[in-house]
Amino acid sequence: MSRASKLTLLGTSLFALGTVVFVHYQQKAEQEAMHQGVIRDMEQQRLKRERQADFDQQRALEAEYKREQTVRDGSSSSSSSGLGRVTQTAPPT
Repeated sequence: MSRASKLTLLGTSLFALGTVVFVHYQQKAEQEAMHQGVIRDMEQQRLKRERQADFDQQRALEAEYKREQTVRDGSSSSSSSGLGRVTQTAPPT
């Protein structure tokens, strides 16, 4: 074998080996990125469940407070005392 053919064989072998190693590490990096996406999605779902539970708890507390307390509309009390009442008079003819 000539020296040129040996160098060509060595060069192509190193290139092929480098390509295999590069693809291997690239696949590992992509797999890790996809795994991080799954972890991120699971965390978002956990936060969503927690927020929904807090919302449901607040709704239950609101319903309980409304049962226990008398809630009056503020506009009806001001009109009975005469405060804030707007009267409209007809223009003279």
